[in-house]
Amino acid sequence: MRWLRLARTLAAALAFAGGAVAAAPGYYVVTVYDNPGIRTADFRYWTVKFPDRPVVTWPEVGFGWNITGQWYSELLLSYVGGSDLSSQKLETLNWQNDYLLTQGQYPFDFAIHTQLVRPQHPASGYVLEIGPVLQTDIGRTQVNFNVFLDHPMGAIASNPTELRYQWQLRYRWTRWLHVGAQGFGELGPWDDWLPHEQQSHRAGPALFGSIPGGPGTFGWQMSYLFGKTYGQRSDMFSMRLKYEF
Repeated sequence: MRWLRLARTLAAALAFAGGAVAAAPGYYVVTVYDNPGIRTADFRYWTVKFPDRPVVTWPEVGFGWNITGQWYSELLLSYVGGSDLSSQKLETLNWQNDYLLTQGQYPFDFAIHTQLVRPQHPASGYVLEIGPVLQTDIGRTQVNFNVFLDHPMGAIASNPTELRYQWQLRYRWTRWLHVGAQGFGELGPWDDWLPHEQQSHRAGPALFGSIPGGPGTFGWQMSYLFGKTYGQRSDMFSMRLKYEF
């Protein structure tokens, strides 16, 4: 099917470790969690649009749990396909774990993020994403900056480990609406970056909010990013809806 060929082509363009595995799930900034016992039902949706090509979409669903005040864990299913959601195919299974190492004793909070990304076709290998998560507050603005390594494993273990980053600014305008910006980038092998014209850098505005619902809280966010994906002009939209209870 045409959409599937396009999805595979884009996945290869976005792939880490030299095209070894489809793009890591989601373009969502990892933030620090400190809510012991809270469970999260998670729905995510993001798209990529290159000029003169149909849009490719990645819907994702997951369930997370703040096991302790320091440890957050989530299982996530990531799908890929065209604009018709009925055409989606399961692409990867993902297991995220974030461990908070500081809790207010310093001007910033520091956590270690890991995520195991396993495609539906194990022969394609899999990727371990790992790196530091940094978060601080400047007045009413929350600032995040993360750097992750994507380390190939299994059948693709010989491919290079890739380096990428993400950042976020979030201004707490009202209790129900926060405004800000997000940015993401992929630099290539961690010890031998790609030439600048081949790197990926995208940034754009973001909105956030939360409203009470039953025994829990609905949280939402969306962003629209402009820039390049491995040297190609592209736009990216992402949306996330979660229910914490």
